[in-house]
Amino acid sequence: MSTSFTPAEARHAVDLLASRSLIRLVTEIDDNGAIPPRRLAGTLPDLSAHQLRSASDTARAHGLVRVAPGAGLELTDSGTELADLYDALARWARCHSVPAAVCEFSGRVRHVLGLLAPSLTPENADRPGPLPDVRPIGMEGEAELVRVRTLLIQWLVGNPQVARAEPVRAA
Repeated sequence: MSTSFTPAEARHAVDLLASRSLIRLVTEIDDNGAIPPRRLAGTLPDLSAHQLRSASDTARAHGLVRVAPGAGLELTDSGTELADLYDALARWARCHSVPAAVCEFSGRVRHVLGLLAPSLTPENADRPGPLPDVRPIGMEGEAELVRVRTLLIQWLVGNPQVARAEPVRAA
């Protein structure tokens, strides 16, 4: 699958998607349902107020969450698809013990996004990503990595605002 992402767009998209606070917000809502705004801090106590504000502002600006009256922050269709992508990335990483045999979910997602980032530009589109720090994964592992790369590209193509938008700054 070819891409039309410039190196700057690919870097921006991966930086945004690899945000630990965004990963935590999206997966928490996916796993447990809408979060009332006043319960964000209690639901995600490992994130600072600034990180929570930044993640929710970013997620709203990019169409990943919306505020549902009476329910709070809930995922949009794009947000649900992103949660599924995060699951696929983490599943690949867990299967291949990267970046380590024991690692938190967001660390796995961030690592695989980092592996795939170079392959999002046209000049590197024929390879899934550099794998120098991954133990030998075999042909099946590489085929699985190509599949998750394809899922990432499909999501980015369906959500071009993520690659082409300016970064959202928390107030």
